[in-house]
Amino acid sequence: MAVNSPLPIAADLKPVAGIEIGYAEAGIKKPNRKDVLVMKLAPTATVAGVFTLNRFCAAPVQISKAHLAAARANSGASGKPIAALLVNTGNANAGTGELGLSLANETCAALAAQLGVDAAQILPFSTGVILEPLPAAKVIAGLPQAIAGLKADNWYNAAEAIMTTDTQPKAGSRTVTIGGHTVTMTGISKGAGMIKPNMATMLGYLAFDAKVAQPVLDQLVKHAADHSFNCITIDGDTSTNDSFMLIATGAGALEITSVEQPEYAQLRDAVTELSLFLAQAIVRDGEGATKFMSIIVEEGANVEECRKIAYSIGHSPLVKTAFFASDPNLGRILAAIGYAGVDDLDVSKLNLYLDDVWVAKNGGRNPDYKEEDGQRIMKQSEITVRVKLARGAATATVYTCDLSHDYVSINADYRS
Repeated sequence: MAVNSPLPIAADLKPVAGIEIGYAEAGIKKPNRKDVLVMKLAPTATVAGVFTLNRFCAAPVQISKAHLAAARANSGASGKPIAALLVNTGNANAGTGELGLSLANETCAALAAQLGVDAAQILPFSTGVILEPLPAAKVIAGLPQAIAGLKADNWYNAAEAIMTTDTQPKAGSRTVTIGGHTVTMTGISKGAGMIKPNMATMLGYLAFDAKVAQPVLDQLVKHAADHSFNCITIDGDTSTNDSFMLIATGAGALEITSVEQPEYAQLRDAVTELSLFLAQAIVRDGEGATKFMSIIVEEGANVEECRKIAYSIGHSPLVKTAFFASDPNLGRILAAIGYAGVDDLDVSKLNLYLDDVWVAKNGGRNPDYKEEDGQRIMKQSEITVRVKLARGAATATVYTCDLSHDYVSINADYRS
């Protein structure tokens, strides 16, 4: 079960005007499970996304990036906006070469034909096993069912339809007032393994009903990702398929045309807060996870070095297994700090804390530190690791989980 992450309640997930959702059970990998998702957008919608940096990025990632670029280039009165998103689970369509591109394009064309739009107006997404051809015929066969079930109030089913090794769906909603206008936003995410900064084997979709100009939305999605999905790590593997999409449906009263508008900052903060909630839900549901850790690096010379150190701690298998065992073998954290790549780091000024327990003082063991205090913190299901570098005012936070026996079992059996 996910660490301190209750199941979302379907009735709490608010419909967002301007987006309709439908799903199908297409039998892509297993029968009788939701595995195809269609999100149909209003013509007023703008869409922006960020994607994996893995050079082996999957066919749907390549196509979605190309379709987004074409929509931007042709925006305006005569342009054809993104009309729908198509997601399948059970197969990643990655490492599949030209065949993979052809199969993904085939599914886009099939959905476009049924919606009466162009194939370039469809964004495809896939998640699941790598190096196996996409069963496009199954995806296409499921489209009529998904389209027939299109409705605004379908977010819980959408969250279930994108799961792979997740133990539970991940979803949330917020309602905020900005500039006197009510803005409704709902988002879903999936992911439990192959999670590392610069996106991971995760999918995230967040929609809200404001009208936002494309250049503004492009900035907003990068800010939100940088402060949420790019601050999580489970196992240090960057996947081939990760994508995080923002959808401004344009169906509400709020309109933002510039980042200079005061309303932009309010919308940015609300979107980022929900994005962080969805990102943390992924870490809490990490494969085999029993603990959720926040790693805060403070007093750095710049954010980049703070992130380097936080990621180094969060990626370390030795650190993560120590947390799983509730073993205060905290020299492993110091070692991870030391090899993080901050070459001029003066460790004689460094201080390390576990929650309220001061572990290392000025680069060495705090004389007042008692191992039983460290073990008391390590037994908690939520732990904060705080590192003070004494180099400046910069800070960064990364969220991670422990590494358990179950992680090995889940990934050893993943294809069976």
